Amino acid sequence: MSRKNVILSAIAIGLITPSWAGTVYTREEAVKIALEKSTEIQSAQEDLVSTTSQVDGGYGLAYPSIDLNATVTRIFGLPDVDMKDQSMANELVAKGKEMGLDDPSPWDAMAFGAINGVANGMKAQGYRWQTSVGLTATQILYSGGKVGTGIDIAKSAKHVSEIALDNKKAEVRYNVENAFNQLIFMDSSIVILEESIKLTQSYVDLAVNNQKSGLGTELDVIRAQLQLDELQSTLEKTNKTRVVARNNLLLTMGLPFEADVQFQGTLRSPEEKVVIPDTSMANVKKRRKELAMLEESEKIQSKLIDLEKGDYLPTVVLVGGLKYGNNQNTIKDWNRPSWDNINKYVALSATMNLFNGMQTREKVTQAKSGLRSTQIQKESAERGFRLQIESCVNNLNDAEQQLGIKKRSVELAQKNQILTEAAYNVGKDTQLNLLESTMKLRNAKLNYMEAILNWNNAYNALLQATGEY
Repeated sequence: MSRKNVILSAIAIGLITPSWAGTVYTREEAVKIALEKSTEIQSAQEDLVSTTSQVDGGYGLAYPSIDLNATVTRIFGLPDVDMKDQSMANELVAKGKEMGLDDPSPWDAMAFGAINGVANGMKAQGYRWQTSVGLTATQILYSGGKVGTGIDIAKSAKHVSEIALDNKKAEVRYNVENAFNQLIFMDSSIVILEESIKLTQSYVDLAVNNQKSGLGTELDVIRAQLQLDELQSTLEKTNKTRVVARNNLLLTMGLPFEADVQFQGTLRSPEEKVVIPDTSMANVKKRRKELAMLEESEKIQSKLIDLEKGDYLPTVVLVGGLKYGNNQNTIKDWNRPSWDNINKYVALSATMNLFNGMQTREKVTQAKSGLRSTQIQKESAERGFRLQIESCVNNLNDAEQQLGIKKRSVELAQKNQILTEAAYNVGKDTQLNLLESTMKLRNAKLNYMEAILNWNNAYNALLQATGEY
């Protein structure tokens, strides 16, 4: 077999798998890496961590809050406090003598002692150094259902994050598959273009030799050279486009850009039996994660209404605590704490807002509006999914029709090339016609490969639209 026929056989293969050096990823490996390292998935995972923490935080509101506080105060401009000071009693005795009263009796002395104690106790409030240490426990007994409702909202938000994570994984898988298909097509196209350039170069060389020997014309050389220039330009453009597509796939996978990384695999064959996705809307509604997210969002908005209405109801709080105080003239003085000099208290507090400028009413109105907005989005999404499925079904049908047309074009171009080559070998046709028939066969093969790519993408899009991806 001549070199020319070997090249034509290679072109006739259709999807050609090139060989590379360096890192090579299969389709399964690319999807697996993307699910592990994709920044979009990592972001969705962090959202799930956040909403999970919100659930735990909501449960925390049902438990008592225990606070420890300590305060040290220094007051300037106050004299020392002397708890043994008798000046108040002495002043009362002096006043009594001025009024002509007799010396105080023992009973009066006892009263003066009490008066001194009261006076010194009041002075104790004016110590320069005042220290207190307290332990307070607060338990919400009733808050209009806000705690329970808040926990329910947090749980729904967590469920939304879980669904969003699954949806993001399916989306990343879909994007990787499509980008992978595009690279498979480009790699095969590049191989065909390179082989076509080699073949066309041989035609150019032959045309030049024929011109020199008088068997050909300059026009033959020009036309062959134009074909060669066009192929080289197309190859250069395809290589540049492939670099961008490769980097886009690496970005989706969460990997750094590498010049020597390659992807190896095949496209799904349209001739194989494939499962047609279930397009019934009743089942699509169950599978589409976007609808599930909107349903959970609807629950959240409904509970937000109850949460805002809780401001109309009272809040009952039970508070208990221990507090130790130490007031002295100098910071070095300290009374040892004991159970007797520690204040113990329990309080039951009930608060209820009677008027706040209609803020609660407006918050309820806003929550109801948010609920209705979510319901509208849900209804619109259902109609949008129906339209999306119809469009994807039409695209898949069109892709299947194009497959038949492009396959028929390959068969005709193959037959035309064979007949032209046979005529050229016996001297009944020109080299230019043979070159033209070869280029037509190449274009037909590329168009058929592109039709296979479009069919794969259309099938994947229908899987995604029906929630089966």
